[in-house]
Amino acid sequence: MKKIVAIPAFLVLSLIMLHAQNGNVRFGFQLSPAFSWMSTSTNKINTNGTNLGLKLGMVGEFYFQENYAVTSGLGFFFNTGGTLLQERPGNFWVNSELPESCRNLPAKANLKYSLQYVEIPLGLKMRTREFGYVRYFLEPNIGLAFRTQAKGDITNQGDECKDINIRSDVNLFNLFWGLGGGIEYSVSESTSLVGGVGMQFGFADVTKDDDSVIIENGSTAQEKSKGVIRAFVIRLGVMF
Repeated sequence: MKKIVAIPAFLVLSLIMLHAQNGNVRFGFQLSPAFSWMSTSTNKINTNGTNLGLKLGMVGEFYFQENYAVTSGLGFFFNTGGTLLQERPGNFWVNSELPESCRNLPAKANLKYSLQYVEIPLGLKMRTREFGYVRYFLEPNIGLAFRTQAKGDITNQGDECKDINIRSDVNLFNLFWGLGGGIEYSVSESTSLVGGVGMQFGFADVTKDDDSVIIENGSTAQEKSKGVIRAFVIRLGVMF
């Protein structure tokens, strides 16, 4: 994991060093609140709560034309995830160490995921010419994320299991795409404040498919649904 994170970190730092030599490269930082939730490929597991999280990281922009740039960076996404309502009884998070009271749950149990990722996005930034001190931009992107932490809570008819380590039940990698837009406000010749909004859509299965559920005829079946993360991001940052 350390090697995986070190390689993109080196690339981002290289962009920063190039900034002093090449005016086509900018770097900056973001501190962006985000509201995330989870959805699944089955109507037997439903969204039942959002997480308030935070994106924190470094951003690099390489301009190949005046108003067009390839963007990348390295950042953390803290407390992403959400709560899923299990409509069927079953045995969930089977690879994690749970109290017996949170095994073999009845229907209507809530499972809350609180996850942390290291993210490496790659995007295309398209911005307008400057109007006074303001530019507008649009930025589609794709990205790869590495899970660094996974905690979970179970609420079951008044009984609760809190702060469970569920790393063994959450896949290591996640893939996402997103679309955002906003404004840049120039405060000096080389420094801009950035504000905007965006959506992020995960398309890799976050959950491992080792759980079991009790289906309508009373038999046990493996739970194989796909669980993905969505997020609404309020982008705040500064570029140099």
